[in-house]
Amino acid sequence: MTNGKIKKIALLTAGGDCPGLNAVIRTITKTAIHEYGYEVIGYVYGYRGLYQNNFIELTEDKVENIHKEGGSILFSSNKDNLFDYLVDDGNGGKVKKDVSYVGVENMKKEGVDALIVLGGDGSLTSARDFSRLGVNVIGVPKTMDNDLPATDLTYGFISAMSVGTDFIDRLSTTAKSHHRVLCCELMGRDAGWIALYAGLAGNASCILIPEIPFTIDNIKKHVEARDKAGYPYTVIAVAEGAKYADGTKVIGKIVEDSPDPIRYSGLAAKVADDLEAVIENHEVRSVNPGHIIRGGDIDPYDRILAIRFGVKACQMIDEQLFGNVVTLKGENMTYTSLEEVIGDAKFGKQKHVEPDGELVKAAKSIGVCFGDE
Repeated sequence: MTNGKIKKIALLTAGGDCPGLNAVIRTITKTAIHEYGYEVIGYVYGYRGLYQNNFIELTEDKVENIHKEGGSILFSSNKDNLFDYLVDDGNGGKVKKDVSYVGVENMKKEGVDALIVLGGDGSLTSARDFSRLGVNVIGVPKTMDNDLPATDLTYGFISAMSVGTDFIDRLSTTAKSHHRVLCCELMGRDAGWIALYAGLAGNASCILIPEIPFTIDNIKKHVEARDKAGYPYTVIAVAEGAKYADGTKVIGKIVEDSPDPIRYSGLAAKVADDLEAVIENHEVRSVNPGHIIRGGDIDPYDRILAIRFGVKACQMIDEQLFGNVVTLKGENMTYTSLEEVIGDAKFGKQKHVEPDGELVKAAKSIGVCFGDE
């Protein structure tokens, strides 16, 4: 693709949705048109749209009022890796092939000079691979799980954490009224950021996260200690990917054709059942808000963060800083190579809660139980 003057750019959103995608789409579109005079299109359904050459024109009018809406007006898919894509084998069956060249040709046909990918680790891996093919790619990291090491914060996390906090706040009032133990399961995959932040903000007295294995006996002791202290109720924030001390996790289902096939679901229900079997004088129930925490309107902080990410992405196109991902470091918007974000040992792993980190220590200082002691 050309390294000369940029005239036309394309966007796509891939992987799971999260709060802030539309706000970033809006910012990139308005900045690209207003500041740089670019033409902007958006491929729909992520990389599938790139393969099918299915896109819409993005104008300032189309994006003007999407700044607070959840989801993505470009839609998304977390199954379409064009470097390992399921196609007809010609004999009535299916086979996986590298069809990335189709995407490259479609961009050339439409005169696309640069591609901005709004995605998480899987989507950015494909972005890196397209960059290796000579495509002018800019990545904008997307995950409400806040588990990308290259950036201090991702848009969507604050919104998801805020909704999780609201759930725990609401559960606390009914827990107090009925002297119950209530377990609230929160998303986050193998990282405990959402459960930790929402649990602390919502005053959950027990928080179970993937980084700290737990036992039911330790949770039982915590509940009994609260009873003796005059607090005959307990709210437990449960990260969906948390695990028992023996390594047991709860998997809801396996999606075979997904690059991330494991779907966690049901841990809070198991914890509730196991705890109720060994504890006296308490009914233990579970709640799983699931996808609710990633839907709805966007937190004001994420709206501002989305503007910063989107403007930086356009600046990087103007400066032809291709092959990089927009990142937030401290108070500064900067960038990191896609090669480092995906492949380097320093960046190419999930960002996890430190079991001995400052926030966990602070939580334990105020009496929060993590089920490990």
